[in-house]
Amino acid sequence: MKQARTVKSLNTLVAMRDREVDSRMADMAAKQAVRDRFQRNLERMASLCASPAAQGCTSPVQALNNGHFKASVMHMADLHRQDLALHEADMAVSQQALQKAALSKEVLEQVLSRQQLDLLKAKSGQEQKRQDDMATQVWLRRQT
Repeated sequence: MKQARTVKSLNTLVAMRDREVDSRMADMAAKQAVRDRFQRNLERMASLCASPAAQGCTSPVQALNNGHFKASVMHMADLHRQDLALHEADMAVSQQALQKAALSKEVLEQVLSRQQLDLLKAKSGQEQKRQDDMATQVWLRRQT
């Protein structure tokens, strides 16, 4: 029966979309973990730059060294912020893809639901026709 094959195909498509949504959700969770790590690293770098270690410098060489260290950390933090911005842009694209996949899955589930209902109605109609035919045959046998 064509409707049964359609329902089976739709079931397969829904399962595939479900796996795609799960995969994209796992990808988003991994990207969120990376984003959190970026932010923690930036906080650590900020605390290194704000460190009072340079205040207790006794020699000009040590003060110069601390200044170079802070400049290097600040430069690294700037690069890290740029990487974080790129990563967040990538996350936004991934979020859109996740939403698109979820919507696609939902649409397919609705189509599947309608097809299953149509198939159930068709089977119910066939069963009713079969019972009517049997009742007609019984009635005709009693008439003869």
